[in-house]
Amino acid sequence: MLGQSEPTSSTLQLVASDMTDIMEKLDTRELDLEDGEYDTTDSNAPAERLSFSAVYHTVGFKEPTAKVFLSSPITAKILEVERFTSAQDRFNHTTQRSVNKSMPAVYKIELKHGEFTWLVKKKEKHFMDLHRELRTYKTFMRLPLPSRSHTVKRQTATRSEVREMPNLPRGGGDELGREEQVSSRRKQLEDYLNNLLKMQMYRNYHATMEFIDVSQLSFIHDLGPKGLEGMVLKRSGGHRIPGMNCCGRSKMCYRWSKRWLVVKDSFLLYMKPDSGAISFVMLVDKEFNIKMDSKDTETKHGVRIDSLSRSLVLKCSSYRHARWWGQAIEGFVQKHGSAFLTDHRFGSFARQEENIPAKWYVNGKTYMEDVADALEEAKEEIFITDWWLSPEIFLKRPVVEGNRWRLDCILKRKAQQGVRIFVMLYKEVELALGINSGYSKRTLLHLHPNIKVMRHPDHVSSAVYLWAHHEKIIVIDQSVAFVGGIDLAYGRWDDREHRLTDVGSVTRSHLEQAEAASSSVAAPANGSGAVSHNNGKGIFTVTDSVDQPKLKGQGRMKRTRFSIRRHLQKHGLAQPDSDSDSDKETEERSGSVRSLHTGVGELFGNTRFWHGKDYCNFVHKDWIQLDKPFDDFIDRHTTPRMPWHDIASVVHGKAARDVARHFIQRWNFTKLVKPKYRSLSYPCLLPKSHTTAGEQRYQVPNCTHAKVQILRSASDWSAGIKYHEESIHNAYVHAIENSQHFVYIENQFFISCADNRHVFNKIGDTIAERIIRAYREGKRYRVYVVTPLLPGFEGDINTGGGSAIQAVMHFNYRTMNRGDHSIISQLRREMGDQWINYISIAGLRTHAELEGKLVTELIYVHSKMLIADDNTVIIGSANINDRSMLGKRDSEVAVIVEDSETVTAVMDGQEYQAGKYALQLRLECFKTILGAHTDPSIDVSDPISDHFYKEVWMATCARNATIYQKVFRCLPSSDVRNILELEGYLTKSGLDKEDPARAHEELKKIRGFLVQFPLQFLCEQNLLPPIGSKEAMVPMEVWT
Repeated sequence: MLGQSEPTSSTLQLVASDMTDIMEKLDTRELDLEDGEYDTTDSNAPAERLSFSAVYHTVGFKEPTAKVFLSSPITAKILEVERFTSAQDRFNHTTQRSVNKSMPAVYKIELKHGEFTWLVKKKEKHFMDLHRELRTYKTFMRLPLPSRSHTVKRQTATRSEVREMPNLPRGGGDELGREEQVSSRRKQLEDYLNNLLKMQMYRNYHATMEFIDVSQLSFIHDLGPKGLEGMVLKRSGGHRIPGMNCCGRSKMCYRWSKRWLVVKDSFLLYMKPDSGAISFVMLVDKEFNIKMDSKDTETKHGVRIDSLSRSLVLKCSSYRHARWWGQAIEGFVQKHGSAFLTDHRFGSFARQEENIPAKWYVNGKTYMEDVADALEEAKEEIFITDWWLSPEIFLKRPVVEGNRWRLDCILKRKAQQGVRIFVMLYKEVELALGINSGYSKRTLLHLHPNIKVMRHPDHVSSAVYLWAHHEKIIVIDQSVAFVGGIDLAYGRWDDREHRLTDVGSVTRSHLEQAEAASSSVAAPANGSGAVSHNNGKGIFTVTDSVDQPKLKGQGRMKRTRFSIRRHLQKHGLAQPDSDSDSDKETEERSGSVRSLHTGVGELFGNTRFWHGKDYCNFVHKDWIQLDKPFDDFIDRHTTPRMPWHDIASVVHGKAARDVARHFIQRWNFTKLVKPKYRSLSYPCLLPKSHTTAGEQRYQVPNCTHAKVQILRSASDWSAGIKYHEESIHNAYVHAIENSQHFVYIENQFFISCADNRHVFNKIGDTIAERIIRAYREGKRYRVYVVTPLLPGFEGDINTGGGSAIQAVMHFNYRTMNRGDHSIISQLRREMGDQWINYISIAGLRTHAELEGKLVTELIYVHSKMLIADDNTVIIGSANINDRSMLGKRDSEVAVIVEDSETVTAVMDGQEYQAGKYALQLRLECFKTILGAHTDPSIDVSDPISDHFYKEVWMATCARNATIYQKVFRCLPSSDVRNILELEGYLTKSGLDKEDPARAHEELKKIRGFLVQFPLQFLCEQNLLPPIGSKEAMVPMEVWT
């Protein structure tokens, strides 16, 4: 590393460092202590591994409570003595060598402690300074000072240790230079250091720890190998914060502060020595490099460390010090963190990881159950970021264990157990969106001090008005990561039934049954009265699921007593007294831990699945009054809910570490840009090392091992990085280009086909090019696109839907079949009407009976998924539109999963080795939307054969769409080409009104949920927002 000169006979001048009086031989026998014995137990010997949560408990470096070492010994070995004559020094350009110009020797010392090995370099002078300081400390320890902390210090030191401080023999004079003197001095210093490190009193002294370059973060197993550490001066500034850079490069702008630098395998950080607070973390990335030239550092003895997010300048004590540090940091990161230094496939920040346990989820039911179980297993940290988060949602339904599986209750329970919980919410523009993130933040913060919540962006200060944080991530202990399209929010929980109605409740007759049952099975001591609330319209609402019957382990009903006091507390009108009321909640929860997988059968009455605000139909009416979570806002006796179809995934190990790393980068960036989060109560987060990622404490059941890579859309405003990343976009394009047989896409939007004026992403064009290539080669190839029949904005489609719905429809149709850029227009130019054999665009719809009336509603497709060739899957939060894909706009996270385990399947009538993960996911999606779960005669095994494509897929689409139109006269419909035709279409009623019996017969022919997409709906209408409307005032890219 450093230009080392070997000790040859020509360079025999050994260093004469400033050896003053301290070099006298120190005889510790003179310091005999006669003031009583000391406690000889090592009071705070940590376990063999320091827990990761120690990073949240760092204290000032001089505090006696600082936990640094493991219980194993530390050994030191001086590997070599580096000697430089002045000729080798850059400050003296003469080539002559003379004895009186020799410089101090540097001892290169290797230290070992448990699993950690590291190097330090020290001069003789450093040994002298340490020895002098320890002597002072020793004398100080003999004085029985009256302060409590001093007494504690004296008690932890053993009497023998104080007495037997090792001797540091006097070093050689100026003219010593012979080899034997070098080696004997080396041996003396090595023995001195080893003896010192055996004595806990001296080893735990801050000066010793600084001498051997260790701190409270050195030996934490999950932070990986120990790199360079030490005290430096760092220069303020250098962050890449959009719109906030230091004006001018004059020295006046800068402040120098003394910090303790810690280098780890994939990041470096610095701490404030007086408080122990971690004040900055820099992640290693593809731009990471180190410059030591003074023109780069603009300071003497400086080291400049650059990354995508900051240019950090450090100042060292000498030229040699700066060279050693610059080279040591570079060498360590090259050796241990090389995976982070390069650009990876698709331009992602994360590399592809092999053999990762992964699992997919179709719909919120199974997803939320696994999330609840994983949260329950958390030991150290929980990270959550959502576009929208509703604290009061139930993760397991039907609700049979009181509030045990309500999100806020789970998080409170984990926080009380000492788990640190970090939540990042998108801060919406309140005029435009009603998701009330302020309420979510306040609710979570009031639960427990271990829960920290940040919102971002601040629209005014960051000048980000248009873009959102759209990702949906939950990470447990940085080793289990859920990634997908499902927010932990109202309306998302659903299963493969996609029910439209949920009027079920514990009705009075059921209450009587339950009463009888509970009294016959020995009524609980606290009485068995139950409460229901009638809101005046005869609609039965459950105020809070605490008031719902619970099934206990033995099947006995336990009822909760209704007390006025408790009811008032719930609505914030009375304070709980600590010992009784609030504890009752925990008592109730401890009952039954098992969840019911049997559905509704065993419960009394028809249990509700969707409570209060969770019962929603956002095209009919947007959410209001979110601070009253259990009050209905639409009448569930007249309006069907809007079912929610969605996809998510979970990954483990190194892939989960990568998801956590993205979260950590965003958290630390938000902490930096929002002054209110700079306080110590919002800590900087540290990424765990990839080296320990295999030590999986908990794994979600039923995973498949596969190759996984994490992808994201991120930029300066969202993650504080210099160059934006659009790896999701690149992966989509790559997957479509390289697909051999088919692509199946489910997405909430379908906005693509670049004109490089309004739309820029390439996904639609790639689909068209891939189909044209298949047509020219005469190969069979299919593209399936499933997308919502209407965009998810509030509006009455019976009057045209309103400007927001129409604006999104304009861009969706512009991608599908309208205008020269659209996919179908591109295909028609090449192959005429043959395009219909290559691509099918569809939506989902269902029907039900509500209070004796037939009703229908579209199923809202919120998924963001692509499956190619039954072996490659992309699941994430990114829609097919410019907002999600371009990287500079909304922030997104996705995973690409490529199968390594194969199973025998069918492709175009031939045997085919399909990937286990991708095949099972496609079969679940196809069976659900085509109705094969209930009708086993439907064969979905071959995704591209003519029989499947024409007689199953296309036939089901067409038949379902025709029946729904005949029965309900529903919208959108291709029969309505402009707003004038809309009224005429609606005046004619369907079979549901004219002949309900026949309507029932017709609806029996429906299979699954799939319906043809009405490609001609309002095709003669200009759907762009009319001039003068508020929608026309926002920039066009809001809709794309």
